[in-house]
Amino acid sequence: MTNGREADGSGAADHADRHGAADPEGVRVDRVMDGLRAFGANYTEFTRRFAAWLGLHSTDAAALVEILYAEDQGAPLSPARLSERVSLSSGATAILLKRLEQAGHIVRTRESADRRVVTLRSSPDIRPRAMAFFGPYSERMAEAMAAYPAQEIQRFEQFLGTLRSTMDALLANEYENGGPTPPAP
Repeated sequence: MTNGREADGSGAADHADRHGAADPEGVRVDRVMDGLRAFGANYTEFTRRFAAWLGLHSTDAAALVEILYAEDQGAPLSPARLSERVSLSSGATAILLKRLEQAGHIVRTRESADRRVVTLRSSPDIRPRAMAFFGPYSERMAEAMAAYPAQEIQRFEQFLGTLRSTMDALLANEYENGGPTPPAP
């Protein structure tokens, strides 16, 4: 189930050839997929702890993290884009944004020439708190990645980009309505 190869009989349990030797490529793929799953779980746990630290619901904290990250990337979010990022309906996102705004964590601005476009920004009060919380995380991640040469980081970036586009395509197509049709009992 972790790497999608089980459906064709080449899963972790089947990583042995006719002579009983382990399939090193299959084992490596399983380890990479397990590492990605574990990293995702750890990232989710960081967001959950950030929520508890701020006294927020985890969904509100996840939205706040997305707003902060988008600002850091120089591409602040609109409410519609945030809705996509946190997988909420536009109505649920509007309620979430109202809570974050009332708590003083975000501000809505109109920065576009089209005054109907709303841009989400973190409040001046929340950014230092977010930096205090995520600072050690950012420093350790930068240290860990600094151990790799630029060419290898570029390959990681390409690899992760390919995985992301594959997942995006799956979500947009095969999983658009919640998932594939379940097998008959």
